[in-house]
Amino acid sequence: MMSHDEDQVRAVIWRDDALELLDQRLLPMEIRYQRLTTGVEVAEAIRNMVVRGAPAIGITAAYGVVLAARAHWAENPDHWRKSLHEDWQRLASSRPTAVNLLWALRRMEPIIAECSSNPVERLLAEARAIHEDDIAANRRMGQLGAAVLGERGAVLTHCNAGALATGGYGTALGVIRTGHAAGLIERVYADETRPWLQGARLTAWELVQDSIPVTLLADGAAAALMQQGRVRWVIVGADRIAANGDVANKIGTYGLAIAARHHGVRFMVVAPTSTVDLSIPDGTAIPIEQRAAEELLTLGGQPVAAAGTEVWNPSFDVTPAELVDALVTERGVVWWPDTAKMTGIMGEMSDAI
Repeated sequence: MMSHDEDQVRAVIWRDDALELLDQRLLPMEIRYQRLTTGVEVAEAIRNMVVRGAPAIGITAAYGVVLAARAHWAENPDHWRKSLHEDWQRLASSRPTAVNLLWALRRMEPIIAECSSNPVERLLAEARAIHEDDIAANRRMGQLGAAVLGERGAVLTHCNAGALATGGYGTALGVIRTGHAAGLIERVYADETRPWLQGARLTAWELVQDSIPVTLLADGAAAALMQQGRVRWVIVGADRIAANGDVANKIGTYGLAIAARHHGVRFMVVAPTSTVDLSIPDGTAIPIEQRAAEELLTLGGQPVAAAGTEVWNPSFDVTPAELVDALVTERGVVWWPDTAKMTGIMGEMSDAI
């Protein structure tokens, strides 16, 4: 059983000179870690959804650089950078929407450029720092987000923005963990989150582990839940946030934001500043990953749709900034984000804007 102070769920672990990833495709029926020793294996694991969640993907990619550099240095110390570049590119293209992936890889670049001797120890130290910084940021966001919840009530979340999606503790679930411990959240409603069922398989599992009351609902039931006045906040994570505050998150988030605004339910996005991409002016420029048709046509290997059906399967949608009431980062809370407020939070440390 996890405690509020020390959740034991860890999606990403560096152990005995290798990377261990909790295979999230098997949860909640089986807890199995994959042990990875090469950069190619890490890129494949990210692409195949062994690990998911923008912060966790970034941390994983950083460790992937360590594994790739170790192999290429051992193979040819004179040309390791050139060989490493191919693995770097493979990691960078493994999931196109999560900006944390590129952010983490770019943090490794100066070390790659500077090192004249074996780079592995310095790269590993940087990957560990990225990992530890993420956990610290999640705990800070948990405090900041819980502080604005107001009176006790229930909340709705979508996908999984928990310890499994991050270095530990979680973004949206970090706020929920802190809020529940403070007596501000009495129940969590979790969307099942088709087609990968991250809400059913992952979020509900995390909350049960944490003894936080959780009720699962079909994605299509969320608007009716709000109509009945059952929730006060929708709390979600993010995979990329544009300079104006538009938010890319798991498909289905946009519909929740529209329903929340109509029903007077507040909408909170919780994400570290590594998720903010100031190079993109608004959400129309965020690349949206299209995934395989099989994800909708089959379930557990069994067909669930008529043969010959065509599929549109975007992994993410974009929620306009005007539908976001509060954006919680480790640097503070941005109320009703816009370009000026986003530029401010990215440029200076502050508690609120």
